[in-house]
Amino acid sequence: MGLGETRLLKNFKDNSKNTEFIIKTVYEALKEKGYDPINQMIGYIISGDPTYVTSHNDARILISSLDRDTILEELLKTYLGLEN
Repeated sequence: MGLGETRLLKNFKDNSKNTEFIIKTVYEALKEKGYDPINQMIGYIISGDPTYVTSHNDARILISSLDRDTILEELLKTYLGLEN
């Protein structure tokens, strides 16, 4: 492979199910505590500030374990109906 060619690196670890689990768990924890889960999660994704997410059921720890780009990627793929 020459210097002018692009190499593709496969993602060997499929995190889509883990990401889905975390997003749903955080959503439910926010809902249980009486917050608007969508607004709170958007606040977190935009700002990176984990205080938008409750610590209830370890939701803050869970959401912080994901890269925000990964969250956006999964949400966009799901919205567009693309396979992960």
